[in-house]
Amino acid sequence: MDLGLKGKSALVTGATQGIGRATALTLAREGARVALVARGLEGLERCAGEIEAAGGVALPLQADVTRVADLEKAVRTVTERWGGLDILVNNAGTSMRGEFESIDDATWQADIDLKLMAAVRLCRLVLPQMKKRGGGRIVNLTTVGGKQPGATMMPTAVTRAAGLALTKALSKEYAAHNILVNTVCIGRIKAGQWETRAKREGVPVEKLYDSMRGDIPLGRVGESQEVANVIAFLVSAAASYVTGTSVNLDGGMSGVL
Repeated sequence: MDLGLKGKSALVTGATQGIGRATALTLAREGARVALVARGLEGLERCAGEIEAAGGVALPLQADVTRVADLEKAVRTVTERWGGLDILVNNAGTSMRGEFESIDDATWQADIDLKLMAAVRLCRLVLPQMKKRGGGRIVNLTTVGGKQPGATMMPTAVTRAAGLALTKALSKEYAAHNILVNTVCIGRIKAGQWETRAKREGVPVEKLYDSMRGDIPLGRVGESQEVANVIAFLVSAAASYVTGTSVNLDGGMSGVL
């Protein structure tokens, strides 16, 4: 299926590993020009090199999404290079969770800045140019925990719930401008954070994944590419009547929580 992404300009945050990397590579394969945003220069250059080696177009942009000046510079650079953005994927984030009484204000603020305010600020920067271009697509990555939080899931569950509300509100406000806004709520997906946890606990990461399978009806942890496939659909011409929705991508796990 031709997703109609050829010549479109996309910006993906957290683009050098996991879901972000898979999304950037997938959009590039579909013909989109992809701006890669992440903090690590080495990872950016590696991901951009993969895209370009396959005949795609990439623009690596070193930025910390919690810093307003970095976001402004990134969007300005993309606009100067490509004339504007058609697609925004707010993917940057990590899991911050613990017992409520153990979480101090600094941890709360860090999570809000990373998962909520980065998306708010990027949306605010790109929406005016999407309006001028006659439309656009925004996908915010959240988690099923934003809908069905469990114990010790703060602050992540709270900031992800805010991301769901942001998605819904923006979808209604900008529908008249043909700007479609959706969220993908992930469950347990293979990612760098699990590898970090496995190293910290001194166990193979596959053992950690095996321990999660019992809660997932499909019996396995998801792959980053499976998330990227859904994102590519949501930003494509094929999803022209989809906005304000949240897609659970969790192997059926949310249905048994």
